[in-house]
Order: sequence, then structure tokens, then C-alpha cells
Amino acid sequence: MNFDTVETFRKKRSEALTFIQSQTDLRPNYMIILGTGLGQLADEMDIIDEVPYDEIPHFPVSTVESHAGKLLFGKLGGKEVVAMQGRFHFYEGYSMHQIAFPVRVLKANGADTLIVSNACGGMNVNHTRGDIMLIRDHINMLGDNPLMGPNDNDLGPRFPDMSEPYSERLMDIAKNVALENNIQMHQGVYVALSGPMLETKAEYRYLRLLGADVVGMSTVPEVISAVHMGMEVLGISAITDECFPDALESVNMEDILEAAAIAEPKMTRVIVNTLEKL
Repeated sequence: MNFDTVETFRKKRSEALTFIQSQTDLRPNYMIILGTGLGQLADEMDIIDEVPYDEIPHFPVSTVESHAGKLLFGKLGGKEVVAMQGRFHFYEGYSMHQIAFPVRVLKANGADTLIVSNACGGMNVNHTRGDIMLIRDHINMLGDNPLMGPNDNDLGPRFPDMSEPYSERLMDIAKNVALENNIQMHQGVYVALSGPMLETKAEYRYLRLLGADVVGMSTVPEVISAVHMGMEVLGISAITDECFPDALESVNMEDILEAAAIAEPKMTRVIVNTLEKL
């Protein structure tokens, strides 16, 4: 399902938006994407409406077992929010346009701020499994991006600037929140690869040389789409495994979910308190 023309995209977005607005009266300014093992932030929400992905026209459906696959509308940190409980990945076979589609639709529903989370592998030796990291910048090594093809000038410019994809204003608030709560939150660069396999020792060495601190398989398409539309973005990673080539150990999904559970309360506190200060 690629959007071959601007008109086709607008029609599909309109149909998805019309359905969502038939299911909820909320038009939240804040959108949150919950990454692998990080869906429990929903427990902190005062949920008003739930909309399963598989009921929304043209929406992809999560195939990753740890992703619930629904939109949650409600309140968090005193703000109206919409949370994606489960996201979509390139390795699932979805196009970049499909991955970006929910951000496009929810922007049309009123969202002007995106808070994105993910589970990732830590390559910086100063980072430990279960830590969290504020994303200061990213490197796109997915081999594609959601702006390929015709540009809808009503959404954003043909050549969007990416000098500040992650909002300095939001990062400053999040850093202060972490300090106030005695939460150690690193800062660094996220690199996105297609997956679904994890990287080799040689690849970890290469990515570290490029300047990346953590590696994952998501986030960048959604952020590019959000920046294209003029949204403010805050990104936080949960470090779920240690990717040190000279001491590399095999990991499985159970290990990753266990580490995400360690990081999740810290990430939740930072996101909730940041929303409170906005």
C-alpha cells in the first residue's frame, strides 16, 4: 500500500481520520508512540477511548507480539494525549509511507507534539542495560525514508530541514525532570537499521565509529514525518541489551522485555512529568 499520488494519500488519510473521529471526541495536542516492552505507560493514562488498529481504514496492524495494536485516547500528566500502543517496523514488510501514516493522521486530528520511545541496543560503554537515553540526534541507515515520492506541500516542504529533529526546548524540560527525580538519563545518538536480525560484532564497531550510541529498528521514519509537518519531537530510548563487540553475548526477546521493564518506570516518570510542565 504505497501512496502513489498526493490525492490517493489524502483520501486514505481522510477516511482514517473520519473513522477515528467517529470513535472519540478528543483532539489531543500530544501524541506518544510506545516502543517494544514499553506499552505499560498506558497504565498511567486515564483512558477515555480505545480504537484498535485493525478497525481503522488503511492503518497497518502490529505483528510484533509485544505490541498491543491500538490507539489510546485519554489524559496523562494533566494533558489530553493519544498513545500508539504498538508501532510498525520496516522489517514487518511495511513501506515507509505506511509506517508514517499514523503520525500523518493524528497530526490532522490535532497533534502538534510527538513523544517517541523505543527499545534499543546500547553501544556506548558508559550505558548499562535498563538505562534510558534522551535522543539528541539520529542516523538513518534504514535505506529508505517516508518522504520519497510525491510531496504534499500542504503537509510540509519538499526539502525539510533536519538540523534540529529533536526539540531543544523539550529536551531541556526532560533533562530537568530527570534531575528533579534523581533519574540517570544519558544523551546520545540513535541509529536505525532495518533488522529484524541484530547486528554483528563488526557492525557494532562500525556503527560506533559513525558516532551512534544506541541502535534500533524504528523511530526515525516517524520522526522524519513529524518534522516534515512542523511537529515538535521528544525521543527517549530504553537500553535493553549491551552491544559491546569484545564482550558480546546473545540475547532473546525475553531478555529485551526484561530490560525494558527495568527502564520503563524511569521513562514513564520522565514523560509524565515532562507533560505536566508543558
